[in-house]
Amino acid sequence: MTIARSSLINVSATPYYHCVSRCVRRSFLCGYDKHADKNFEHRREWIEKRLLLLAQTFCIDVCAYAIMSNHYHVVLHINVKDAESLSLEQVAERWLSLHSGPVLVNRFIRGDKLSGSERQRSEEIIELWRARLTSISWFMRLLNQYIASEANREDQCTGHFWEGRFKSQALLDEKALAAVMTYVDLNPVRAAIADTPEKSAFTSVKARIDALRKEQHTAPYLFPFVGNPREPMPDGIPFRLMDYLELVDWTGRQIRHDKRGHIDTTLPPILSRLGFNSAEWLSACTRIEQGRLVGSSRAIKAALPHLNRKRSSGFRLPDG
Repeated sequence: MTIARSSLINVSATPYYHCVSRCVRRSFLCGYDKHADKNFEHRREWIEKRLLLLAQTFCIDVCAYAIMSNHYHVVLHINVKDAESLSLEQVAERWLSLHSGPVLVNRFIRGDKLSGSERQRSEEIIELWRARLTSISWFMRLLNQYIASEANREDQCTGHFWEGRFKSQALLDEKALAAVMTYVDLNPVRAAIADTPEKSAFTSVKARIDALRKEQHTAPYLFPFVGNPREPMPDGIPFRLMDYLELVDWTGRQIRHDKRGHIDTTLPPILSRLGFNSAEWLSACTRIEQGRLVGSSRAIKAALPHLNRKRSSGFRLPDG
């Protein structure tokens, strides 16, 4: 049964969400389709460029992504503080970079003389746009509509390209965020199309590694890692980048025994901070797509009132 987005996405419960979109009939989004003898590899770049463009325009940060042959994953952070800090003109500039605006708002932006009622109506429209800049539904709509239009134009066909609405999961605490980001970044390794994270093309982990090699503070247009500060959910991913890379590498080796073998060193520091032991972590990373919510039992229980739900079908991570 279809569930209202207000019961799935609510920033009062959490600003972090995992979204997945799949092609209709599992047709090829990217890569080589041996049955049709066509190569769609270039479409990965379409998605990556569009995704990062929207991240610059919306007040929504990209934490992780992986673009596969017939689907893609993205972990998003709703940045309400960023949206609230924008002036009316800045909001309008961002929205109008993606849409054509009404004549009234264009006059407002130009500084034309307006009546009191005209100015009030312009401000109401721009405030609506401000709310949309923090809407994951609008973010995913503008991403998927663009890709579907480009693919249908290339294929010289019409009709649905995506398999219905995108799937979303609320990530209710730091454990859930770390588990799902790791799961997303390891998709190519799990699918045996890449040996290691640093060779996993069109993933956020490769983008971060490439930036690290260039001695950049963070990968362009991705939500940065800010360490492990005391305040909950800071303006950045609450882990250290190097700890996260160790975590991804360790988890990937455990899941793909035939690739790089077992690691006989101590577990990454982040595992201890999040309260996981190795068995719990492996269980989380192999069953992550179950349910609409991801988090500890305490986090899921606390989030239910914000999502207008009495019962949950969430994937429970161990309480720390």
